[in-house]
Amino acid sequence: MISLKQIQYVLAVERTLHFKRAAENCAISQSALSTALAEMEKQLGFQVFERNNKQVLVTPLGRQALAKARQIQLQVDDLMALGAGRGQPLSAPMSLGIIPTICPYLLPVVLPELKTRYPDFQLQIAEEQSHLLLEQVRSGILDAAILALPYECAGLLTFKFWEERFYWVTRKDDPVADKPQIGSAELDPTQMLLLKEGHCLKDHVLAVCHLSDMAEQNLGATSLGTLVQLVANGMGTTLVPAMALAPLVSGNPRLASVALAEPGPHREIAFVVRPTYPNLADIELLMQIFRQQLSRSEAC
Repeated sequence: MISLKQIQYVLAVERTLHFKRAAENCAISQSALSTALAEMEKQLGFQVFERNNKQVLVTPLGRQALAKARQIQLQVDDLMALGAGRGQPLSAPMSLGIIPTICPYLLPVVLPELKTRYPDFQLQIAEEQSHLLLEQVRSGILDAAILALPYECAGLLTFKFWEERFYWVTRKDDPVADKPQIGSAELDPTQMLLLKEGHCLKDHVLAVCHLSDMAEQNLGATSLGTLVQLVANGMGTTLVPAMALAPLVSGNPRLASVALAEPGPHREIAFVVRPTYPNLADIELLMQIFRQQLSRSEAC
């Protein structure tokens, strides 16, 4: 019978592709780990890993076995979390992924209040693009993620907690910088600077403005901060979500922002979790705190 310990060991080797480091991560000797995995492979009837003195490789059947092992470990982790979830609110540790167009603007607003109210809450943050965060939620590497919708989240639960509009950012010396709002038809697509492929904000902007994909010369960047600096130096214009407006635009005397006149909301912000995640009450509590703090920040 394959044991949970063997599953933990084989997943540690998968993560490190190194038997010594995997053994150290599991707090056992390398010989004990090798013996446990050899016995597991004997019970399976095939090799999970090819190994020699220089490298460790996963076999084709090993990849299938590891996928099933990850699902078993995920179910065990969720089972163990049931007990932790019976304690006080936010008493269980949480790993949370957040996309780059939300993370640096949300965290300064919500973390101080969260630390004040729940000082013992152990929150681990990972910043990554949407598709990678969803893979990690599905595999159990992350407990939850915060994404901008619309985005395809098949097989996962989404809980919306905030809505945002977009603002056009240009230089203050732009002739139309003092308009109260601007329609997408008035924007010059040849001057529009957007994030590079893989960032969902690019897709949201294109959809809201009814634009096809932008030309390569539009200097796709990896962060909103970079886009705004390009605009400040006369290299084009861009669109940013309301959450990023104060940190990136309001303090720059060279920049102006104009509300986008297209019907909103232009994006919705949501928690994304597995249907089996046992601590949904903690997600609901975080949503309440985040809404409160975002509302206060917006009112200031």
